[in-house]
Amino acid sequence: MEKTYVTNEGFEKLRSELEYLKTTRRREIAKQLDYARSFGDLRENAEYEAAKHALQLNEIRINELEMKVSNAEIISKDSVVTDKVVIGTKVLLWDFDFDEEVEYEITGTEEADPSTGKISVNSPVASALLGHGVGEQIEVKAPRGSMKFEIKKISR
Repeated sequence: MEKTYVTNEGFEKLRSELEYLKTTRRREIAKQLDYARSFGDLRENAEYEAAKHALQLNEIRINELEMKVSNAEIISKDSVVTDKVVIGTKVLLWDFDFDEEVEYEITGTEEADPSTGKISVNSPVASALLGHGVGEQIEVKAPRGSMKFEIKKISR
C-alpha cells in the first residue's frame, strides 16, 4: 500500500472522519435498517435495500480510511526544506502561458484542493516540480497540453 502523505491537520481530519463513520454513522444506518425491517417483507422493500447499500458504502469508506491512517506519513511543515520542491512546500511560479505568477502548495492526495492552490503530489504539475529549485524552468505535459513554468520562490 502506498503512503498517505498528510499534515497533522489532514491526519486529524482522516481520524475524525473514521471515528464518525465507525460510531455515529453506523448507528444511524442501523436505525434505518431496523425501521425498514418494520415494514415486513424485505424482498420488495426499497428502504431496506437503500439502508443496506448505505451500510456497504460506509464499510468501504471505513476500510479505505483505516488503510490511509495506518499508512500515513505526517509531513511537519517545520521540517520541510525549501531548497528544492518537496511535498509540504509552497511554490511561487511564473506561468509563461498566462504571463502571471501562480502559487501552489504541494500536498498529499487527501488534502489536495486545486481551487485553493493545493495540488496533489501525484498531479502532473507537482510531479514535474518535485526536486527542482528556484530559477529552474519546468515544462509540464498535462491533459490540457504542455505548460511552462519558472520556479520563483519555495517556502513552507
